[in-house]
Amino acid sequence: MARELVLDTETTGLNYEDGHRIVEIGIVELENHLPTGSFFHYYLNPERDSDKRAEEVHGLSREFLNDKPKFSDIANEFIDYISDSKIIIHNAQFDVGFINAELARCNMKNLSDDKIIDTLILAKEKFLSQSVSLDSLCRKYNIDLTGREIHGAIKDAKLLASVYLELIGGRQSRLDFEIISEDINFAEDQIFSLKDYNKQINLKNRKNQKVNEDDYKLHLSKVRSIKNSMWKKIND
Repeated sequence: MARELVLDTETTGLNYEDGHRIVEIGIVELENHLPTGSFFHYYLNPERDSDKRAEEVHGLSREFLNDKPKFSDIANEFIDYISDSKIIIHNAQFDVGFINAELARCNMKNLSDDKIIDTLILAKEKFLSQSVSLDSLCRKYNIDLTGREIHGAIKDAKLLASVYLELIGGRQSRLDFEIISEDINFAEDQIFSLKDYNKQINLKNRKNQKVNEDDYKLHLSKVRSIKNSMWKKIND
């Protein structure tokens, strides 16, 4: 079966060459353009502060991230999870640059360019001279953006999966994605347990990661505490 992974990151700033680091990484798995329910997700300790603007975007404070694993702690698990699969990323140059910088710190090989599919390029070819941000593409395809006031890597990877399926002409696949993943709801009152989900739909042989409910609720509380938040002013 053709396995593809849809990936997104959140970072402490815009440029890894300035020492900025990844604070969150999220991946959702597709097989034959259909979601499997398997995903990979971590909050990460960047060992530095985020730029003010970056923290306003992702809401992940130094305090919240201090006890989270470092990228080096999850690097082998990350490489095992991605294996030799194609990786779908929106504006791949940004995320791949950060990931390769993290891998270099671990003395590990860079991601292979021939494994990357950049949905930004696909969208620019399809929508000439139009906005092709993730938000704009979701609006074009009537994909629900509820809750995206808070940017999150796993949430955005799920949105991007739906966008990608639309870009390659898979409307029916997107509908299947919405059905099979409707329980993957990261709203405050519905923290998702992949273990329970897999029991319900009888999926087998999945590499499961759990979302930590306490972590997520703390994350939400930190976002709400940001003074003069730019959330409503930011338009990707």
